[in-house]
Amino acid sequence: MKQRVGFAFIRESLYRKLIKPSSAPPRHYCASSANVPPTPPLPKVPHSSKKGRLLTGATIGLLIAGGAYASTVDEATFCGWLFSATKLVNPFFAFLDPEVAHRLAVSAAARGWVPREKRTDLSILGLDVWGRRFSNPVGLAAGFDKNAEAVEGLLGLGFGFVEVGSVTPIPQEGNPKPRIFRLPNEGALINRCGFNSEGIVAVAKRLGAQHGKRKLETSSTSSPAGDEVKHGGKAGPGILGVNLGKNKTSEDAAADYVQGVHTLSQYADYLVINISSPNTPGLRQLQGRKQLKDLVKKVQAARDEMQWGEEGPPPLLVKIAPDLSKQDLEDIAAVALALRVDGLIISNTTIQRPDSVSQNPVAQETGGLSGKPLFNMSTNILKEMYLLTKGRIPLIGCGGISSGEDAYKKIRAGATLVQLYTAFGYGGPALIPNIKAELAHCLEKDGYKSVHEAVGADCR
Repeated sequence: MKQRVGFAFIRESLYRKLIKPSSAPPRHYCASSANVPPTPPLPKVPHSSKKGRLLTGATIGLLIAGGAYASTVDEATFCGWLFSATKLVNPFFAFLDPEVAHRLAVSAAARGWVPREKRTDLSILGLDVWGRRFSNPVGLAAGFDKNAEAVEGLLGLGFGFVEVGSVTPIPQEGNPKPRIFRLPNEGALINRCGFNSEGIVAVAKRLGAQHGKRKLETSSTSSPAGDEVKHGGKAGPGILGVNLGKNKTSEDAAADYVQGVHTLSQYADYLVINISSPNTPGLRQLQGRKQLKDLVKKVQAARDEMQWGEEGPPPLLVKIAPDLSKQDLEDIAAVALALRVDGLIISNTTIQRPDSVSQNPVAQETGGLSGKPLFNMSTNILKEMYLLTKGRIPLIGCGGISSGEDAYKKIRAGATLVQLYTAFGYGGPALIPNIKAELAHCLEKDGYKSVHEAVGADCR
């Protein structure tokens, strides 16, 4: 009843504003009205004014129609409509400079100007990793929200987890602009950002504020004390990862990562040592067997010396490159098993230019290539690492995922979780529910009852 009254009020208001009655007294016409003076011609309305009225009327009409639609459907249907509606807005980002478009997207998520997923994830997508419950295995990779500005908005989109960073100890601008280049026909990006970061102090302030807020909101719905697997994470219903980097001019890489652990680990559900970006000189050298072993030991010690509650310290992962030899992979697997690294992310961007992009002039730009052309390369590395680690270490598959089928292939190759980045930039929020629905369909079609059952299926 209130809705009908509201719409009637809007209709009456529009009628009064757009169809104004004349202030002159009404004329009474009859057969003897010959002496009535002729009506003066109406003033000509400028063409631009007519367009403005038409546009205004159309906009108001859409708003009224949208309001009417929202009032007659259930929450889940309306939520689906909002996600689908983002397809109308997303193409406009293609006309903007890539970095400007990226900044606008982060700002929109930070301000809550993105749809919020109200639909519950299908039970087949849920899984337990590191003692935490993920509502689905689809996450957002580091690089999108570098400074933890939009954690709540991004988790609200329906990701199972979001990874922020890379975060460096000291603020740095990164490499000169332009530094992000689109290859839209190939569904790819090339970036040479170089760890542009506001630094750990700024990120710690944001995560601290969000952590306090979410702790208050979730305290009344916390899991029973006897529940070994905790639902959600420190950022609320979703899981939050913090990706750590080193400063470009730093001579002691380990000290940079240790500083990141000391400052940010209390807000993280898992930590990532990023030693695989191609845009920071000398960084990938840390993937060598001796260098990696020394680095992981120091970072683990820094994490373990901190005081932790019953939950214990956050898991520590290492993110590796796809441009690695068989010997490199064997060395990394050996270190990961020996030091009991909690997980590996496979993989970062590539410095190679596969045949599918080699003819594109943009491919000549230096930097890391991400997106569809990276899929096969990163998936092959993922499968190899799953075999080398004998399935004992949870792996996150990252690189070229743009559909639920792609995510499924990563899982069958050995990934427990998967991450998006480039495809999300091109497809926007509407991509997320589509990927989850397609992934669930793939699992059900092959007779799996959970994600865990399908992990490494192609390696058995």
